Amino acid sequence: MSSIITGEAVVLELRPASFGARALGLMLDVLVHVVLLLGLLFLIGMAAPDMDVAAGRAMALSSVVLCLVVVPVAVETLTRGRSLGKLAAGLRIVRDDGGAIRFRHAVIRGLIGFLEIYATFGGLAIAVALFNDKSKRLGDVVAGTYSLRQRVPAEPKILPFAPPHLQAWVALADIGRVPDGTARRASQFIQQAWRMAPESRAHLAAALASELAAYVAPPPPPETTPQDYLQAVLGERRNRDLEKLRRAEQRSAVVGERLSRLPFTR
Repeated sequence: MSSIITGEAVVLELRPASFGARALGLMLDVLVHVVLLLGLLFLIGMAAPDMDVAAGRAMALSSVVLCLVVVPVAVETLTRGRSLGKLAAGLRIVRDDGGAIRFRHAVIRGLIGFLEIYATFGGLAIAVALFNDKSKRLGDVVAGTYSLRQRVPAEPKILPFAPPHLQAWVALADIGRVPDGTARRASQFIQQAWRMAPESRAHLAAALASELAAYVAPPPPPETTPQDYLQAVLGERRNRDLEKLRRAEQRSAVVGERLSRLPFTR
């Protein structure tokens, strides 16, 4: 995973495509381009009896340049780094700073791509990509681009809930106005706790529970673990906020119904 710092000092985590994903997208693109080329050559062959040899060779060469260079460059320029193979593999070509590519990037990739993909049967592209941390081929290195994964699996949303042995306590607990920063850090901990090492998880849970305890009374039952404490408080806080929203919606519905029954006069 690579990091990019924006002008507002915000760190963006971007995931470069793996070698396998790039190879899959490239093979699909090559297949499309070759099929298009064969179709044009077939049409030229059908018209060959009506033209001389030089004109046929010129049209065949033009078809090769059109299908293997012009079409890939045009597609990547118009779609800002997408193609049929990249769409299927969930990839997109971007600049090294994370921005969309332009015509010059597509031209460099297309011209060098003809050499490293078609002239060397992909050998040069594979050799360069295998020794690059972002699986860049030679055209990407020269153009200053790389392939970005756009199809990233969504992480499951973990909702906090009160453990059974703490439900009676938290239902009667007084939960004050928890600062947004504290609540956000506690929620992030619940989402990421399963990834953390046991020692780090226990240390961070204890620190967050101590910070949250200043806004919750009375204290939890003895032998309550910090993580269970966080789960119970955050789960109850969410349930109470949802209940407030439901009551507000009901009041709004009642007021709206009354207003709709009022006599309207000019």
